[in-house]
Amino acid sequence: MTRKKYTKKTAKSIHKNRRKNYFFRRKILLVILIIALIGTGLYLKQSISYYYALYFNKSSHKKLQNSEKETLRIQKILSDNLDKTYGFDISHYQNKEDISWDSLSIGNKTIPLEFVVMRATMGNRSADKHFEEFWQQAQKHNLIRGAYHFYRADEDPIIQANNFLANVKLESGDLPPILDIEKIPKRKTNKKLIEDLKVWCKIVEETYGEKPIIYTYYHYYKDFLKGEFDDYPLWLANYNDVPTPSPYDEWDFWQFTENGIVYGINTKVDLDVYNGGVWSLKSLTLD
Repeated sequence: MTRKKYTKKTAKSIHKNRRKNYFFRRKILLVILIIALIGTGLYLKQSISYYYALYFNKSSHKKLQNSEKETLRIQKILSDNLDKTYGFDISHYQNKEDISWDSLSIGNKTIPLEFVVMRATMGNRSADKHFEEFWQQAQKHNLIRGAYHFYRADEDPIIQANNFLANVKLESGDLPPILDIEKIPKRKTNKKLIEDLKVWCKIVEETYGEKPIIYTYYHYYKDFLKGEFDDYPLWLANYNDVPTPSPYDEWDFWQFTENGIVYGINTKVDLDVYNGGVWSLKSLTLD
């Protein structure tokens, strides 16, 4: 094939266009690289700040401390779950004056607490004396809120459900209702307990249109509840030195310590991690 010939002017124009395209592609590649670096930096920001504070900028709570074993266990859970979302839960065991709601954080002040779960009611007729105050403060400070009912295993599930509904008015952006079950009945069979728990859940679910979150200890879930509430969001408490709250079950929330030290709270609290990012947690809230 005969090689195509170009005039000097045409060849110069072609060379100019090739140079222009070459530099344009380099600029595009540079922009993509810069965006990738910024994205990586934002993604790793939490990890970088956490490890920097852990080794070079350690903070200690003025009033509270844990044993070395518990401190190391909590640090390991935090470092293994820096991509997840943290919160805490409270009840009347915490005094109102112990909490400074403006800035609550853990992990040497590098990990903000994004949600708070609080006890609202207990059994047939009891209500937590601090619930209303805590509920309003959480909303005022833009925390995702959750309310739970402490279920008394030998009492009536219908009355207990109505007790919760009478005292808790969930709004858009709040977590679904939470059922806390951790006691074994003395006057009922385990089969009857499961039936009653499902009655409570049905009443509350019909009111809010969302399945309640089931909270319990890992061994209680394994021994009594497993297989009965598989399609419900699961919140497990496990304070042992383990990588996850359950080696076999999917989980949504993990209460990993009852000795949580929070900057902004002058008493120890239960700490929780949600198994996902903030936007994932918001997608779980009520519409």
